[in-house]
Amino acid sequence: MASRSTAAAEMPSSRLRAYGRIARLALLFLAYLPPHLIAWSGGRRSPWPPRFLARAAHISGARVRIEGERLDPHSLILANHTSWLDILILGGATETRFVSKAEVAGVPLIGWLSDQNHTLYIDRAERGDAHGQVRRIATALGEPQPLAIFPEGTTGDGRALLPFRSTLLHAVAPPPREASVRPVAIDYHDQVDAIAWHGGEPGLANVLRVLGLGGTRSVTVRLLDPLPHSSDRKALARSAHAAIGAALSSVARSNALEAPTT
Repeated sequence: MASRSTAAAEMPSSRLRAYGRIARLALLFLAYLPPHLIAWSGGRRSPWPPRFLARAAHISGARVRIEGERLDPHSLILANHTSWLDILILGGATETRFVSKAEVAGVPLIGWLSDQNHTLYIDRAERGDAHGQVRRIATALGEPQPLAIFPEGTTGDGRALLPFRSTLLHAVAPPPREASVRPVAIDYHDQVDAIAWHGGEPGLANVLRVLGLGGTRSVTVRLLDPLPHSSDRKALARSAHAAIGAALSSVARSNALEAPTT
């Protein structure tokens, strides 16, 4: 039997289809830019970044279904991370902003787009400023827009969750007033092997391969129950890890396939 990574690589992907989708994404950007700048110049929060993300996810082939109670404005989302598509899907579905590594801010166009959605940048090289980073997250939770963290720290294969990093969870252990911690599972179902970005695949190659896939992909965003308040950040990380793992069909199916038989 072919390995999962080999099977994913063998799924038909067309460069022509990928370039066509990139052209549609460019047209979407040009269409949404003027109303966004008008809203931004008026000094109010623009509704166009999450609309752009949702439409971009659709153009990229994702057909998103949301399950669970809607998010409170002061929610800290802890989500699994499988693909760059997670940003489009989660941002478009929940109107969340993201915590991202500082390097993203310097990427042409991507950095500007991230700024428009009020991304909170964290410099991982500044280990001595962990308390300052935690304070910035706590402050951001006081603003009326959910904030999302990918606690795995990188993308995985979608068949098993990587360990969750708990350092930034100091900000919600316990959470600030009115804030809550919400695990969220982004489930690609039987398409996870084709979508996942891992194993050293170059970023551009993955983007072109995923955009070149034929058809559409069903994606379920499961908004899970808020975690009980706790002053133990590691316990929060373990609880979120367990809740998300149980909610992902690809992880549950993988575990079932790999379980010993009697």
